[in-house]
Amino acid sequence: MNNRTSLFVIGGLILLAIIGIISSFSTNPARFIQGIAVTVLVCCVIYFVVRKFSVSSPQKKEQRAFLRAARKSKKRLMQKSGESNTKNSALGTLSPLKRGNKIRRKTSAHLTVIEGKKGKNKKNRASF
Repeated sequence: MNNRTSLFVIGGLILLAIIGIISSFSTNPARFIQGIAVTVLVCCVIYFVVRKFSVSSPQKKEQRAFLRAARKSKKRLMQKSGESNTKNSALGTLSPLKRGNKIRRKTSAHLTVIEGKKGKNKKNRASF
């Protein structure tokens, strides 16, 4: 019984909406099209604003991590090229301040070793 009542209510609302759209279009078609265009434009703006400020997706996190790694790599390469240039220079000496800046911090690598069955299968190959 409850399903039939809700079906009639929803069907009646849809019927009234269709009648309203037809009457609005028949009385002033230009205003109807303008209203539809404004509604679509507002929906698009809301969609892009919500998408811009929504919770960051994994792709954005990966992109940030990639950019961070690229900056570190570039910095490391610049330091190495700076060291080779100073070694080859005619002066060959560095001030104590420059030597103090060369101290590198060790970052902890989050790597895991996965044990495999590589050695166990070689023993049973001859039995087949």
